[in-house]
Order: sequence, then C-alpha cells, then structure tokens
Amino acid sequence: MTTLGRTRLADVGTYVAFGVICLFFAGPLLWLVSLSIRTSAEIYVSSINLWPNNPTLENYVAALNNPLFPTYLWNGLKLAVGGAFGAIFFAAPAAYALSRFRFRNKQLAMIGLLAVQMISPLVIMVPLYRYMDRIGLTDSHVGAMMLYIAIAAPLFTWMLKGFLDGIPRSLEEAAMIDGCTRFGAFMRVVLPLSLPGLTSAFVLNAILGWSQFIIPFILISKPNLLPIAVGIFNFQGTYSQTSTQTLAAASVISIVPAVVVFLVLQRFIIGALMSGAVKG
Repeated sequence: MTTLGRTRLADVGTYVAFGVICLFFAGPLLWLVSLSIRTSAEIYVSSINLWPNNPTLENYVAALNNPLFPTYLWNGLKLAVGGAFGAIFFAAPAAYALSRFRFRNKQLAMIGLLAVQMISPLVIMVPLYRYMDRIGLTDSHVGAMMLYIAIAAPLFTWMLKGFLDGIPRSLEEAAMIDGCTRFGAFMRVVLPLSLPGLTSAFVLNAILGWSQFIIPFILISKPNLLPIAVGIFNFQGTYSQTSTQTLAAASVISIVPAVVVFLVLQRFIIGALMSGAVKG
C-alpha cells in the first residue's frame, strides 16, 4: 500500500472513530428529543422507536405554560451571566499578574490554580453550606453567585494568562512612556487587545454556570429562586404533576440555549482553550 493510501485509510479510520464517539454522546440527547414529542400512549411501549408514530409539540407548550418554568429560566440566566462577569472580573487582573510579573514560586502558584480546580464541589459543599448559612447567604442568588465565581475563577485565570502571553509587552511599555500608569496600560491597552479571549472565557463560563447543579441544589430551597438545572430536577412531582414527556420537553428547552451559543461561538471558545493550553 502506498503512502497516500495509508494516509487516506488513516483519515477514514479517524472519521469513523469520531462518528462513533458522536453517536455515543448524541444518543441520549436524541432519545430525550424523541421522548419530548411523544404522546402519553407512546411513552411506555415495548418496541423502541426513535421517531414516534404521532409526534406532537403539546409537551413543549405544556412546559412553557407552567408558571414556574419561565422563572427557572430567568434565574438560570441571571446566575450564569452574573457568575461569568464576576469570574472574569477577578480572573483578568490575576492573569495579567501571572503573565507580566516575575515572582518566586510563580509556577507553583499556577499549578495550585489547577489543583484548586480539581477539587469537586461535593467535597466542600457541606462546610460551605454551614458557613453560608451563618452569614445569611443561603436561599440567595448572591451567595450562589459568589460560589460560581470562586469555582470558575482559577480555570479562567489560567486560560486568560495564556492569551495575555501573546500580547507584546512593548505596547504596554509604549503606553507607559506616554504617561500611562501600569493600571492605565492594563485598562487602555491590554484589555481591549484581549477582548476575544475575555469574550471566549465569558461565554464558556456562562455555559458552565447555566448547567451548574450542585451549588444551587444545596444552597437554594425556595422554588422561585431555583435556576433551570435544579428546577427541572424538581419539576416532576414536587411543584406540579408533570408527565414524563413534558419533563423531557422542559429538559430540551433548557439545553437549547447552551448548544446554540456554543455552536455560534465555538471558534472563539476553542481558540481560548487552546491558547491557555499551549502557552505559559
């Protein structure tokens, strides 16, 4: 077999492997969509058909007509966007310091950021709940948002540090020669040039916050404060008698915003991830 033939065979094998992986991860999502357009008579059947015999959109109408569902969506959006803004607010100066300043144990500090990111929220949520309860921040979006920020900031500090490494220092030095302070150069030169990286980190952080479950599930108990991830969990049998197919429709609706945002901005997101992975 020629070199060209082996290359083409390797390419075919790669695409086949990617296709199998996509089917593995897309299978549950496709089945969820199938459940969301079924009637109650087609939910519990012995035969497995991906496409129902009588598809309907009534389940989506029922989900959207539930009085709590729009509240869940709004709460999820508020927590995701607020947590993303907060994480970027703290991550940007930290990333700038790691990118521009030299100090002892700098590499150890960067490894520590990743080590903190590896700690599961489940490990610390019990003491965190007791602490937040003592300071009156349970059943509060402010308290949940603070934890969103604390969990996301280390990862995005690392990401933004890699992006800032690609901005020439000579631009800041020229600004400081013209009279800018270090902070002024950071605000007027570095931040505008790092806007693509900041946007990517913000979008990725917002998507992660949208799907956050553990923090609001433990900290928030009032139905009118729950975000969409926890609201759907409590959607069936807690606040209303919701059918399985309506619950599936509500789940699909909650997934759509994150999927659409990722598909539209995937180049920026992947670019920021790769920038943080290969630099520094």
